[in-house]
Amino acid sequence: MKTPFTTKEKIEEIMQSVPTPFHIYDEKGIRENARRVKEAFAWNKGFREYFAVKALPNPEILRILKEEGCGCDCSSMTELMMAKAIGNGGEMTMFSSNETPDYEYRYAEEMGAIINLDDITMIDSFAKSVGHFPKKMCCRFNPGGVFKVSNGIMDTPGESKYGMTDEQIFKAFTILKNNGVEEFGIHSFLVSNAVTNSYYPMLAKLLFELAVELKKETGAHITFINLSGGVGIPYKPGEPANDILAIGEGVRKAYEEILVPAGMDDVAIYTEMGRFMTGPYGALVTQAIHEKQIMKHYIGVDACACNLMRPAMYGAYHHLTVLGKENEPLTNIYDVVGGLCENNDKFAIDRMLPKIDMGDLIYIHDTGAHGFAMGYNYNGKLKSAEVLLHEDGSYDVIRRAETPADYFATFSDLPIYDALMQDVK
Repeated sequence: MKTPFTTKEKIEEIMQSVPTPFHIYDEKGIRENARRVKEAFAWNKGFREYFAVKALPNPEILRILKEEGCGCDCSSMTELMMAKAIGNGGEMTMFSSNETPDYEYRYAEEMGAIINLDDITMIDSFAKSVGHFPKKMCCRFNPGGVFKVSNGIMDTPGESKYGMTDEQIFKAFTILKNNGVEEFGIHSFLVSNAVTNSYYPMLAKLLFELAVELKKETGAHITFINLSGGVGIPYKPGEPANDILAIGEGVRKAYEEILVPAGMDDVAIYTEMGRFMTGPYGALVTQAIHEKQIMKHYIGVDACACNLMRPAMYGAYHHLTVLGKENEPLTNIYDVVGGLCENNDKFAIDRMLPKIDMGDLIYIHDTGAHGFAMGYNYNGKLKSAEVLLHEDGSYDVIRRAETPADYFATFSDLPIYDALMQDVK
């Protein structure tokens, strides 16, 4: 059983000024979780969480996390701009991109962000676009093959487009060192949404051993190791959650076993979690607006995959709560669907739920990462508002809902735009 972080009464209060659908975020939960992460890695003097902006790209969320000591991990120009705007310039921002345009490298370097090179060929691209190398840089590593925990395969890095091979990263460090880079970092992302306390410690062991060899072979001064993201959350009720304190302890043990004996006890540990930081502290609120019975029993809602595409794109599970009916028996089997002209626009398939009446509010859990962020405008659908619920029970709209005027604003045919705006008015 999953419990919403807010109440039906609070949602109804918000609906007086914000129509459904909308995403809502729990400031209290986000802050408390950021503090737990900081506590888990407090043993490492240089630890910093670089929140993955792509998970929840809203300046108000970034500001909250900045107040809790977090930096920003950015992958595009607009994400860099947001990080800079909330005061996370300089080394409070990591730029982890791939297939990167020259102008983005120039912007990242101008704001002093730590550059994380995805591929060895990007060394030349960076040099040509920027004209020099900064004193500190990072390289992304891909060990290839499969990544296993105990006897289970977690993922297949060998099929990933990201990172450098073992041979390439040694060569990259040598080239960068010969071009004046003085401080180095190693980054790697091998698994998405790992719900196991062993993932980070195993990745840390792999990267710590690589760091020792890189220092030995190239003489590079490695000042940080970025474990990236991948620490997951339990989307289904009853699934065990990750214990971030146990994860931090596992990384500490690997650090003391591998880096400390190698004289590398000054290496800072970085993380760049997104899903774990904010995922459970967001929800999509939508309203039942249509009921249809043919071969199956459908409940249509006013949200669609444009508001939350993970179920349509990945077949991902998100738990649903019918607000006000939390204690009613699960008597009906429904497909809960949106209004897109696509048959995969389904938030739940064959889901046991209480009887749903038109107007009922449906709370879709765990949308605080890769929820609103992955939204789009197919079928001319408009993106929803985002609401921040404060610790004292008050709330703010931190992004208004799109309007038809927003959708039409980028058309270049001004007479057509003017005609369209007549209907908007």
